[in-house]
Amino acid sequence: MADPRIIGVELDERTILWRSADVEQERRIAIFDLLEENHFAPQRKHPDDYAGPYRIKLSVEEGRLAIAIHREDGSHLETLVLALGRFRRPIKDYFAICDSYYDAIRNASPAQIETIDMARRGIHNQAAELLMERLEGKIEVDFDTARRLFTLICVLHIRG
Repeated sequence: MADPRIIGVELDERTILWRSADVEQERRIAIFDLLEENHFAPQRKHPDDYAGPYRIKLSVEEGRLAIAIHREDGSHLETLVLALGRFRRPIKDYFAICDSYYDAIRNASPAQIETIDMARRGIHNQAAELLMERLEGKIEVDFDTARRLFTLICVLHIRG
């Protein structure tokens, strides 16, 4: 029976050189929310018709995102590799707006925080749509899953 969801997420810690307390909190929330509710359905048929649930490991190497997809028991199914060139700008913009947001939380008025948060959500939503587009035909995900995966992709890009 099909169970198209993620039940475990691992980030390649070798990729992550440093993260602040704010980023660590974003990572924890993204993983928690992702595991609570997601839709993740690889489109490639496997010989035994395995259709979930999945454990994934995300890593970035040489400008490419690798999504290693495993069965519930941890055995490897496949690894999907995506070029990240089209994500450079959204990642850069997201980092910039997040820095502004974290600063605003400490120093700005509620109205200023809300304005920055709306801009942050807008960038995040556009990046999620781009990720869904890039995964089309490879992995079917819903919008919220794409948003959370984009957050984790950003965490993998922190260079300190």
